Amino acid sequence: MSSKIEGVFAPIALKIANYLDGLPKIYNPVFIACISTIAGMMFGFDISSMSAFIGQKPYMNFFNSPSSTMQGFITSAMALGSLFGSIFATFVSEPFGRRLSLIICAFFWCVGAAIQSSSQNRAQLIIGRIISGLGVGFGSSVAPVYGSELAPRKIRGLIGGMFQFSVTLGILIMFFISYGLGHINGVASFRIAWGIQIVPGLILLLGCFIIPESPRWLAKQGQWDKAEFIVSKIQAKGNREDAEVLIEISEIKDQLLIEESAKSVSYATLFTKKYIMRTFTATFAQIWQQLTGMNVMMYYIVYIFDMAGYSGDANLVASAIQYILNTVLTIPALYFLDKVGRRPLLIGGAIFMMIWQFGLAGILGSYSVPWPDSGNETVNIRIPKSNKPASDGAIACCYLFVCSFASTWGVGIWVYCSEIWGDNRISQRGNCISTAANWALNFAIAMYTPSGFKNINWRTYIIYGVMCLCMAIHVFFGFPETRGKRLEEIGQMWEEKVPAWRSRTWQPTIPIASDADLARKISVEHKEEGLMEDSNSDEIAQSEEKV
Repeated sequence: MSSKIEGVFAPIALKIANYLDGLPKIYNPVFIACISTIAGMMFGFDISSMSAFIGQKPYMNFFNSPSSTMQGFITSAMALGSLFGSIFATFVSEPFGRRLSLIICAFFWCVGAAIQSSSQNRAQLIIGRIISGLGVGFGSSVAPVYGSELAPRKIRGLIGGMFQFSVTLGILIMFFISYGLGHINGVASFRIAWGIQIVPGLILLLGCFIIPESPRWLAKQGQWDKAEFIVSKIQAKGNREDAEVLIEISEIKDQLLIEESAKSVSYATLFTKKYIMRTFTATFAQIWQQLTGMNVMMYYIVYIFDMAGYSGDANLVASAIQYILNTVLTIPALYFLDKVGRRPLLIGGAIFMMIWQFGLAGILGSYSVPWPDSGNETVNIRIPKSNKPASDGAIACCYLFVCSFASTWGVGIWVYCSEIWGDNRISQRGNCISTAANWALNFAIAMYTPSGFKNINWRTYIIYGVMCLCMAIHVFFGFPETRGKRLEEIGQMWEEKVPAWRSRTWQPTIPIASDADLARKISVEHKEEGLMEDSNSDEIAQSEEKV
């Protein structure tokens, strides 16, 4: 069905692509990633634009002090929109191209931000957040794919990790904007902050006119000359004879052949005997990332620090430090993923996060006291200000938890889920399923957390601590190592049912050609094709002379 839809809309899609190509293009892969990953920055903007104000009096007074359940729904409305946006994105990015999908992402985001900024009641705020979420859903599905399709292979991991880094940077930038505007005593504080969210949407919208289309998508539309031109500009400054360019074009051709054979592959294929374990692993990888409790620390950081005895500017300053740590510690993960490997990083990260979650629960459980007149039913316990060591200990656990997450599961899961399939025929549909699971859990956690704080307060962290222990066990027994392995090797591991704990040292039974061998082979084939063309031209010329 999807291929028929693509065939019907192919002429329209090419007209749109030609229109977007009207302006000069910039082919630097890092610049292209900086533009496309603004979609991730939008997600970060949304997190801190809400977390910075939910404890402020202007917000509470204007929206009539939302109950725990209502605040949970307001916060999670963005994730609900993102869930549907990530599903619908496939029906746009495949027929019409990656850039148009990013433009739609920017459009929904700007409209949603405008509605939020002008909100007159809770319903309008929720609608605005759902619409913004649709944009984030489009961006989270398309931007990583677009980056991987354009990036040279040598820096594909870096470009892939930039999406998560952009999320953390967006959280940090928007929090400081909100912190400054929070000193305005009135509704202008959150209205201006939510209105400023339009800016990254406009930058993404305009940026789509100066970045190229995905060469893989162009090749799929039969635009091989354009595809080869873009690859050569990105990888070799326009040299179409460069070995890396030849390998990339060859891989695109192989990929299209695989996709042609994958037309019979449906979502049901993911649950067949051959692929069920891959689907289970990738889906749980995304579920576990949410069950670490990281989004509790991000969305409801103000509540957490209220419980720890911080209030006013002291609360916001402490929150800012946490956001800075989240951004800075994302950078080492881009290095350690390839240096240390996926499994050790994920197992170590889960164990450390478990320790800090239990530590936070223990401190709050031992030193907090009831706080019935907090003015917010969600926060009903607090460590007395007289017990500063306990408050500092609670904050330290929060900081160490965020450092553990940012340097391991934050970037690691997105990279891991893009590698684990071992078969390009199912990876697109598989990624759609696992990403949808991530957004579904994001919605559930954002919705549940305020009620959890209200009813079981500090015990909430015990739940996430137990989850961290479970995920460490699951990674050890069920997550094979993918570092340094080609797609074919990962596929062989699944087919041979290699135990996850032995996957690091496992060697493929079927030899796979190295990059150097592949480059030499393609170069020879390319030259032979050229010689054949020259020979044919000479024969034609000689026959014409005889005539």
